[in-house]
Amino acid sequence: MGSISWNACTSPACIFIAVFLILSNMPCEAQLSPTFYDYTCPTALSTIRKAVRTAVSRERRMAASLIRLHFHDCFVQGCDASILLDDSSSIQSEKNAPNNLNSVRGYEVIDNIKLKVESMCPGVVSCADIVAVAARDSSVAVSGPTWEVKLGRRDSTTSGLSQAATNLPGFTDSLNKLITLFSSKGLTARDMVALSGSHTIGQARCLTFRDRIYTNGTDIDAGFATTRRRRCPIQNGNGDANLAPLELVTPNSFDNNYFKNLIQKKGLLQSDQVLFSGGSTDAIVNEYSKSSKTFRSDFASAMVKMGDIEPLTGSAGVIRKFCNVIN
Repeated sequence: MGSISWNACTSPACIFIAVFLILSNMPCEAQLSPTFYDYTCPTALSTIRKAVRTAVSRERRMAASLIRLHFHDCFVQGCDASILLDDSSSIQSEKNAPNNLNSVRGYEVIDNIKLKVESMCPGVVSCADIVAVAARDSSVAVSGPTWEVKLGRRDSTTSGLSQAATNLPGFTDSLNKLITLFSSKGLTARDMVALSGSHTIGQARCLTFRDRIYTNGTDIDAGFATTRRRRCPIQNGNGDANLAPLELVTPNSFDNNYFKNLIQKKGLLQSDQVLFSGGSTDAIVNEYSKSSKTFRSDFASAMVKMGDIEPLTGSAGVIRKFCNVIN
């Protein structure tokens, strides 16, 4: 057969074939969209919002826990709800990772929301999207910023326990290590400082700040250290689970006092204080301490960027019926 001369072919049939060939060779990638459930489950967002408000009204700390849950999900194999999976014959749960075990909370809130949404729209709304929306609604519930959550993530069928050991920041990490880790997820140093500002709410366990309040020398306010020692004994294993607010002044409100505390050397975790300790992020901390508006805007933008980390879309992944097990 003779070959077709495409340069000379201008008929509608030739044009159609040419366009088809071009499109068929383009990568097909579904995009996240804020309107993803507008027609398939229009009551999903209002249902999530109501459930989050109820949970936070019962326990104010839950707002910080749900924001942190989203963060810990996205940093391990992307925003795919892998952190919600329980141990099974095929799953080694991320819940057992060192930075998650006895630390990450809010699983039962997400499970409860999933039951409500599933009863209205079976097999439509992913657990990954519920986690993302719940984080936004938690911020709003404690007077924090809001942002438009892009939707359409799907749920993983695998867990990333081994990744969780290396991909999640530690409470003793250096500034350079934090910057490198966040950069590996497509987040800038400014994004990192803004996201760290979520520590304006929530609490930490004694075992995560014991070394800082007893051995951190000149990098901690002496009076602050003394106050924190009252409920955090020096002996390992004694009072490890005792809680202290991450932000001393207004621990239940989303504001910029966290950054003001850092300037005064009153960061509870070492990984907090390194953000203002003579390094490259000092100027950002100083800026946020002076402008709550700038911090809130940057935090919202950083949360959107974090929600874009390696989502499963299109035909990838599944929509789990129950968030803690694979279908």
